[in-house]
Amino acid sequence: MSDRVKILHTKKVQQMIERMVHEIVENFYGEKELTIIGVRSMGSKLANRICSRLEELDHFSINYYDLEIEKDNPLKSPITLLPEASSLKGKRVLLIDDVLNSGRTMIYAAQHILLEPVKSLTTLCLVNRIHRRFPIKADIVGVSLSTTLKEHILVDLHKGRESVFLA
Repeated sequence: MSDRVKILHTKKVQQMIERMVHEIVENFYGEKELTIIGVRSMGSKLANRICSRLEELDHFSINYYDLEIEKDNPLKSPITLLPEASSLKGKRVLLIDDVLNSGRTMIYAAQHILLEPVKSLTTLCLVNRIHRRFPIKADIVGVSLSTTLKEHILVDLHKGRESVFLA
């Protein structure tokens, strides 16, 4: 897209990710184990970045999963965790996506996770767009943006060129 405008540059995105990592450490203080689920594909990239940083801090034993969901039509095909989780029962779960827009993807992902009796479910997103059609919010947020419904947010998480664009 040629008409996209960079609204967050590399250093700012890296700072937001680092701040969110520290917020996770604070929110899960005293926990030995944390289950992190990234919504494919950009949520997975963000989740992997966060997992790497948490492992550097060496605070948690991390169980990581990717969640596959049809974002435009979550009921079109089954929602799956990869690798297949034996059980999320009693786990503290952190669900991560790059952008929280209408809330549709996040709420269907949360619904899938809550089919098992988890100990807690915390949500995280890099960009919160505030255009909710579904009753879900992000507990940990990089940045909240007020945009029009016609505008789109594009996230690039390639190391060294992290950016957020408005298109």
